[in-house]
Order: sequence, then structure tokens, then C-alpha cells
Amino acid sequence: MGVAETRLTAETFEELAMPLFDQMYNFAHWLAQDRTEAEDLVQETYVKALKGFSSFQPGTNFRAWMYRILRNTFLTSRTGLKASATIALDADDGPELSAGPETPETIFIEHSQHQVLQAAIEALPVHFREVLLLCEVEEMSYQEIAEALSIPIGTVMSRLARARKALRESLQQKLVRS
Repeated sequence: MGVAETRLTAETFEELAMPLFDQMYNFAHWLAQDRTEAEDLVQETYVKALKGFSSFQPGTNFRAWMYRILRNTFLTSRTGLKASATIALDADDGPELSAGPETPETIFIEHSQHQVLQAAIEALPVHFREVLLLCEVEEMSYQEIAEALSIPIGTVMSRLARARKALRESLQQKLVRS
């Protein structure tokens, strides 16, 4: 392969990969639950993807390919190996309804609700959390999720249903305790 072809491949990679950067970081942050670890995961993902770009099949889903690399990188990281542990939810932060226009109190309540939801999502097992985030946050189709995670589409649907149920139950428990 000549220098011009190598440069073209690198340029093609950049054109495909760079628009995904923010999405990749967000997903990595949700998985790792740590900003520094997320930055490292994304950087390592891009390095691996660039090195292995010649193995990418043109005409297939590049986004799913990148997410698969990110997920595999996470699962082999120290954080990913520890991710099967469930994080307990703090019962003191209960979601409350907003009282009206923005005031310091309503801003605090909205922030508290966000923290409760984030804690509930973070407490999900990784295999539920990743499917839920890819569907709801990254707005991937079931097929894209199946490709990104290398699992059957039926497993995607099953995990998504279970993740939503677990999240709903967790949030309901928080409401009852409040």
C-alpha cells in the first residue's frame, strides 16, 4: 500500500470517527462512571480503531463497529472488570416535583432528580446499562445495538426490557422511601 493510500485511509477514518467522539465519550463515561477513565477508554478506542481500520468492512455500520471496540476496551479495563458489582442507592435523595419557575429550590430539586436517575442507571448491571444507554441516550436501533455488542437482536430486546423494569423498580423504591 502506498503513502497516498495510507493517507486516504487515515483521512477516511477521521471523517467517519471524529463526528462520533462526543457520543463515544458520553457512553464511556456512563460505563466507567469516571471522567478520567472515560477519556482513557475513548483514547484507547480510537487508537485501536485506527490500527485496525483495515479490518473494517466498508458498507457495514461504522458506528456499531466503534461502539463494539469501546465496549470491548471497557470490559477488559480494570473498571470494566469491577463493573459487575452493584452500587447501592442512597435512600436520602428522593425525586420531587418541581414547584414552579426556576428558583434555587427548583434547580436543586431538578438536580436531585437527575442524581437519583443517574444513580439508578449506574446501579444497573453493565449488560443492562449498556443496552439501555445505547437505545435511550445514543438512540441506536436494536439492530445497531446487536451489532455493537455482538449479541442477537432478541437478547437486545430482552435486556432492554429487563433494564427498564429494573430501573422502574429502583425508582419506585426511591419514591416509596421519600
